[in-house]
Amino acid sequence: MTDDRITAEILRQVAARGPDRSICPSEVARALEPEETAWRRLMGPVRARAVRLAQAGRIEVLRKGKAVDPSAEIRGVIRLRIAGGTAGGKEEDAEA
Repeated sequence: MTDDRITAEILRQVAARGPDRSICPSEVARALEPEETAWRRLMGPVRARAVRLAQAGRIEVLRKGKAVDPSAEIRGVIRLRIAGGTAGGKEEDAEA
């Protein structure tokens, strides 16, 4: 799986969801590789690509509904949102 495909899918999904909603990285992985063992292997690359997109200012990485600094270590459950979303917007169920 190429970084370009992962990037394109992340950007497609966050744009479709809008600025006040977020996606789980697993949604991206599952869209790219529907088979469970395959999408689970993609989770690391999806998270890494999401951090790079956040560092470039294109998306936000959220922890507990709040944007986090993408240059800091990001651990645990995260969600992704198009840059410029609002704090306290509707969030889907947290999973990762």
